[in-house]
Amino acid sequence: MHSDILKILIDESSIATRIKELGEAISRDYAGKNLLMVSVLKGSVVFMADLMRAIDIPLRIDFMSVSSYGAGVKTTGVVKILKDLDQPLDGMDLLIVEDILDSGMTLSYLSGILKSRNPASLRLVTLLDKPERRKVDVKPDYTGFVVPDEFVVGYGLDYNERYRNLPYVAVLSPSAC
Repeated sequence: MHSDILKILIDESSIATRIKELGEAISRDYAGKNLLMVSVLKGSVVFMADLMRAIDIPLRIDFMSVSSYGAGVKTTGVVKILKDLDQPLDGMDLLIVEDILDSGMTLSYLSGILKSRNPASLRLVTLLDKPERRKVDVKPDYTGFVVPDEFVVGYGLDYNERYRNLPYVAVLSPSAC
């Protein structure tokens, strides 16, 4: 598995430090609010687990699963909800937790659906941001790292359901795709 890695972009220590900083900022910004963190499965589950432990205010969590990639490395542009939320959003301060913001198409679609459910607020935190790939106007409220336009895996991100368990974010070798 490690032999499929072209280079490590973000090491474990850097990820841990940045998540602590994000947790502090979110704790400040959501103090006294009704925070609901929504992890977009499967990629963001590792980030969500670490991030929620870095937040020191009361919060709730829920999960959604959407797909726009299939088994490839490029989005198909068609978003499909595979698992919806288990609770209503009325009056909740919603924080969508994403692994990577790429084209923005999935998050634009998802944000529209969630806004229609009357949350008190809706914001986005992403571990990784690839702004040069953006096709729609979606901007994260909290960003872990800006990454180049390369196919990355690790720390929850996958290629064909593999590499999620790497403790770092890395560029996948083209020969592994």
